[in-house]
Amino acid sequence: ENSLQKTSTCSSVNASGIFVSPYALNLSSFTKLIKRLQEKHPEFSRDEIVEAVQEVRKINKGVLSGLAISSIEEKSSAIL
Repeated sequence: ENSLQKTSTCSSVNASGIFVSPYALNLSSFTKLIKRLQEKHPEFSRDEIVEAVQEVRKINKGVLSGLAISSIEEKSSAIL
């Protein structure tokens, strides 16, 4: 996993079809956030959880930076 994070600098398109710059988010924090939400809400699929996090980003003027992980987790949980 670590070698992937260090060498992966190409851009990609996520599951929602949204362009994601390799510099736009911290994959480690994002992965931890998704994992925590999956543990808290096992009844939802990973895709549904990612959509909820994307919705939080949309509500927050298109960015997640500046929000605490716990805050993103709470807001995502409210959406779910």
